[in-house]
Amino acid sequence: VQLQASGGGLVQAGGSLRLSCAASGRTFSIYAMGWFRQAPGKEREFVAAISRSGGSTNYTESVKGRFTISRDNAKRLVYLQMNILKPDDTAVYYCAAEPASRLEKLYTIGYDYWGQGTKVTVSS
Repeated sequence: VQLQASGGGLVQAGGSLRLSCAASGRTFSIYAMGWFRQAPGKEREFVAAISRSGGSTNYTESVKGRFTISRDNAKRLVYLQMNILKPDDTAVYYCAAEPASRLEKLYTIGYDYWGQGTKVTVSS
């Protein structure tokens, strides 16, 4: 599967952005999907994950209540809606895919397929 992330940009603190990740290649619905981010000078970290069906989601603590991950299997897209953005959310955001044997399986680590990243900058 090939992944292409988009939707990043510059936004003021308190604002919103929606990231999209478009998938091509193998059947999209076999993949659990995730979003990760890497801030300048820091290691890449898990942000959010969603199962194949979209029925299960998981978030890192710092984004709970502000970010929402979703997917549209018919359109081969996964989204990350980011609200109430903070300067600490500034990072390059990556989408990732991992084949999952069960519909509700999701992952916070161990992804094999990655997109190229989209930059999000939150100004204070």
